[in-house]
Amino acid sequence: MVVNNLVENGSILNQFMAELRDIHIHGDRLRFRKNIERIGEIMSYEISKTLKYKTINVQTPLGIKSVSVPDEQIVLATILRAGLPFHQGFLSYFDNAENAFISASRKYNEDHSAFEIELGYLSSPSIEGKTLILIDPMLATGSSLDSSYQTLLYRGNPAKIHVACVIASQHGIEAACKIFPEDKTTIWAADIDPYLDDKAYIVPGLGDAGDLAYGEKI
Repeated sequence: MVVNNLVENGSILNQFMAELRDIHIHGDRLRFRKNIERIGEIMSYEISKTLKYKTINVQTPLGIKSVSVPDEQIVLATILRAGLPFHQGFLSYFDNAENAFISASRKYNEDHSAFEIELGYLSSPSIEGKTLILIDPMLATGSSLDSSYQTLLYRGNPAKIHVACVIASQHGIEAACKIFPEDKTTIWAADIDPYLDDKAYIVPGLGDAGDLAYGEKI
């Protein structure tokens, strides 16, 4: 399975990642959402390099030009709520994609020492034979990703899978490699962090992406 860590390439993405992590910028929710959206756009461009293409003829005012365009039916599947600005970045580039949304959140026990994944909502087209881009900004343990993927399989078996995240833990990467079929899955991370803390948050990470984007929840 191919794992891509985009910050290693050295691009403007690194600036956006620095701002996402910076506690002195976290109070600016608009900026936080915009930077996640920008990372989605950059990642879309990188993923587009791996797609199949077909040639079409385009009529211009002065003649006909043969152009190569993507030839895969894409479904953007986003885990709510933190995935929404990330999703918008992908949708800005894959504007003809179909879209799926799934709600997955941690439900902790009383002392906050363990959690289960609670799925609350699913809206999805068929993904049978299509290219599934599964969008989850924070890949910590891989539990919500696994639950979401298993639920999406009720909508069909995708031909190709791209797992897209802003920050992944090394643990999450290893978990994803066990969850998804190796022969048709590529993992894309803007950056990969080494650790999880005792509450399974990514360290150094950036905190709770959903809260930083939209405000704290009860």
